[in-house]
Amino acid sequence: MNKNVSRMVLSAMLIAVGILIPVIAPIKILIEPMSFTASHVAIMVAMFVSPSVAVAVALGTTLGFVFIAFPLPVVLRALSHVVWAYAGAYYLKKHNDALNSFAHTALFVLAIGLLHAVCEVIIVLPIYVGTTSVNDFLYMVFGLVGIGTVVHSTVDFIISIVVWKVICHSLEVSSISNVKEVKLALHTK
Repeated sequence: MNKNVSRMVLSAMLIAVGILIPVIAPIKILIEPMSFTASHVAIMVAMFVSPSVAVAVALGTTLGFVFIAFPLPVVLRALSHVVWAYAGAYYLKKHNDALNSFAHTALFVLAIGLLHAVCEVIIVLPIYVGTTSVNDFLYMVFGLVGIGTVVHSTVDFIISIVVWKVICHSLEVSSISNVKEVKLALHTK
């Protein structure tokens, strides 16, 4: 199959998964203004493929959230995923062995989590400025959204690695992906 067609089909499948997860997830934790599901897994898997697939999945899931009529802050936070998804996918394209050691993977996950959190904090700042007490503002914006996003992003990335370790063995997926495999050995022999 043509590589562009393969990327498009994989993007469409990941968009569908990315939209469905927050809708039908059996485990959902909702602490306004945050919700915690495995919603970033599809975008993170897309980062392993290419920057264009990562951006397509981030934009596609955002559009899906619009059609499902998710609240505006959720849609805007989803749109901010384009930034960290592209940055992560671009880095992995240039350093396709970046996930072959535990230390490098941990640094990558932390960097993506921090960028993800900064993007989401920037989105929710104008929504909550002046609408609550200072303590509530700090708790909601920097606690739930900031720290919560780093934790949520880390958990979703771990799930993404598990998913990727299964699907990257497909010859079709491997042939269109920047990251061919993930090795997380704590030490080298």
